[in-house]
Amino acid sequence: MKIGYKSALPLIILLFLMPAAFAQDVLKYVNPNIGTAHSRWFFYTPAAVPYGMAKLAPSTNGSYGNNQGWEAVGYDTRHNSIEGFVHFHEWQVGGISFMPTAGTLKTVPGELEKPGSGYRSAFDRKNEVAQPGYYSVLLDDFNIKAELTATKRVGFHRYTFPKSNTSRIILSVGNVQGESGPITDASVEMIDDTHFQGFVITYPKYVKTYDEGGKVAMYFFGELGKKPAEVGALSKTDAIANQKSSQGIGAGLFLNYTTQQNEQIEIKVGLSYTSIQNAKLNLQTEAANLTFAQAKAAAQNEWRSEMAKLKVSGKNEADKTKFYTGLYHALLGRGIASDVNGNFPRHDGTIGQLPKDAKGKFSYNFMNTDAIWGGFWNLTQLWALSYPSHYSDFVHTQLEIYKERGWFGDGIANSNFVSGVGTNFVGLAIAGAYQANIRDYDLDLAYKAVLGNELNYKNRLVGSGKMDTKSFVSRGFVPFLDADKTDSTGAHFSGSHTLEYSFSAFAAAQLAKKMGKTADYNKLINLSNGWKLIFDQDLKLVHPKDENGNFIDKFDPLEAWRGFQEGNATQYTFYVPQNPEGLIQAIGRKTFTERLNGIFQTSQKNAFGGGKTIDAFAGIQSLYNHGNQPNLHISWLFNYSAAPWLTQKWTRAICDEFYGIESIHGYGYGQDEDQGQLGSWYVMASMGLFDVKGLTDARPTIQIGSPVFDKSEIQLGNGKRLVIETKNNSKENVYVQSALWNGKALNNAWLYRDVLMNGGTLVLTMGSKPNQTWGVKLPPPSVQ
Repeated sequence: MKIGYKSALPLIILLFLMPAAFAQDVLKYVNPNIGTAHSRWFFYTPAAVPYGMAKLAPSTNGSYGNNQGWEAVGYDTRHNSIEGFVHFHEWQVGGISFMPTAGTLKTVPGELEKPGSGYRSAFDRKNEVAQPGYYSVLLDDFNIKAELTATKRVGFHRYTFPKSNTSRIILSVGNVQGESGPITDASVEMIDDTHFQGFVITYPKYVKTYDEGGKVAMYFFGELGKKPAEVGALSKTDAIANQKSSQGIGAGLFLNYTTQQNEQIEIKVGLSYTSIQNAKLNLQTEAANLTFAQAKAAAQNEWRSEMAKLKVSGKNEADKTKFYTGLYHALLGRGIASDVNGNFPRHDGTIGQLPKDAKGKFSYNFMNTDAIWGGFWNLTQLWALSYPSHYSDFVHTQLEIYKERGWFGDGIANSNFVSGVGTNFVGLAIAGAYQANIRDYDLDLAYKAVLGNELNYKNRLVGSGKMDTKSFVSRGFVPFLDADKTDSTGAHFSGSHTLEYSFSAFAAAQLAKKMGKTADYNKLINLSNGWKLIFDQDLKLVHPKDENGNFIDKFDPLEAWRGFQEGNATQYTFYVPQNPEGLIQAIGRKTFTERLNGIFQTSQKNAFGGGKTIDAFAGIQSLYNHGNQPNLHISWLFNYSAAPWLTQKWTRAICDEFYGIESIHGYGYGQDEDQGQLGSWYVMASMGLFDVKGLTDARPTIQIGSPVFDKSEIQLGNGKRLVIETKNNSKENVYVQSALWNGKALNNAWLYRDVLMNGGTLVLTMGSKPNQTWGVKLPPPSVQ
């Protein structure tokens, strides 16, 4: 099967006919280099399309690997040399690096701080261009310009060489790249003068930890725009001239060329997670006869089309840059893992097949994804608002995993479990999809899987997380274990687990109620009150308990990692999103509001978490840490405590101060952006919309904050249109004075989501002083 460029013409013509004025503005406001200090492996991949499999990017230290499995690695703005351009960038997935060079053959990338120690090249960022769908850079050591772009499953390279008889392209296949972990096998071979193919199989850190014995395989089929003058093979230790294939660890090829001044060589690489044959099919279907320039134009117009679903306007250019860069990251992460023919990788090594709908199209895409830990406070809300098909893909992917493995897997790398946090919020996310009216899947299967995720523990797989489910279900809370472990008797992170499981039990309870499962509902809603069992009435804090039901000693409310994962008791005390009113009553309304306001007053001095420390965990011992998931709903809780002006004040302050537009200060300074989560939070909060409960209520609500923009125009996922306008808005006028919904006075700081999704216009009049009577009388529903 071969589809040529003529078959792709209608799509390309359609993309070029899109409204150009606004479309151009969208790309202008996206800066992929924001937040690239200490950024994650999957963070910086400009040469990609939304949710693409092909995610091409320069690597400054990818070959150094990722020993702990999660650290910042790949591209860092503080590095000044590039070692190659890598094709795969997902959570625990990385591999296949190309590098154009010249001069004496060098077979290793070399050391970051040692120029000339390998084939890496210095570069100057004034000669670097990073845009959605496109990247280019001048490699100073070789005077070669490298350019990258992509379709969904095909990577494109264009290298512009100087006049030289020692020009060269290195294909590094059998080597560690970012989060790939150790290489277990690899192969690359030229199959004729201009085509090559191969694979690499890896064993990432988190596969080893959570799905021992699994593997991540990446396949490719490539086409060279020019026949090499000579082909040689690379191995772990040697370079062998006149050899056209290489196998095993360290496998690679070097392609020698004689080039004229400014001669360009293009490469197209079909990618797949299932087979070389499918990589070839992906290339033929998406990119046969497609030039680099045409692919770039199509990629950038696809970005314009997707980002145009949300249009914001205002006087502050930096705010638009934050918004569209955040939206870009939200649409970039968690890419597809299925091929054009619907094949997808299964954990047992076989190939799965997606079904087709009545029109002969595949019903959904299979994904690779980081854990959804905290994603219900950002990503899923954005997906449900304007990108429901991706939310549907997420649900379908997890149900495919469940059908094969009997459990949800949270983080997924080619159907392998790569949780990363040892818990599992997939059931909550699926319950949220159902409540958001995303229901194009087997509802009975989904319910069975969600229920099992909350209550089942027999023969539970480690990678499905929640290995302490038995203790939670039997006791209503998770007992604290001194040892850093989780088993059927309890967990070292017992405090955070109790709170998390209480929330997800609530989400499952609401789903059970909708499905008419009364007995399940009663059991789950009772478990949702587990937080009360570890609430210390004397301290007014959550406080882990031991197996005997006693509060643990040596308790420090600011100590991270003891009882609480990536946070502390002060932060996690507010982790009762399923029942804010219950928490407010337990603490006392006045005390709750004053304490929470004081936390933000103090945290503002420390950039709302980690200060200026470049570390993903810099803020976990702070009073508040916007750089990590457990805190992301807290600033919205004032809407429930009859002080909505404080939600307006602090959400706006976080948007203005935590988020930046620089390479170091992007998402705070820690840069733990987790495939679009912090970017999504900014997108939602800057439009003034959020749901503390992550869409888990039987009838979800959307709480109102303080919109950053004068106007937001939202193309809703159901085809309707939502407009949010502000009057008298400014950096100082952050407080809502009054509101109109479709021309009628709105006195609540919230709306039912189904009402909002019918479309309409929300008008907020802003002022510099709090209106302490607006939105106070009727808080959002707390328990449904």
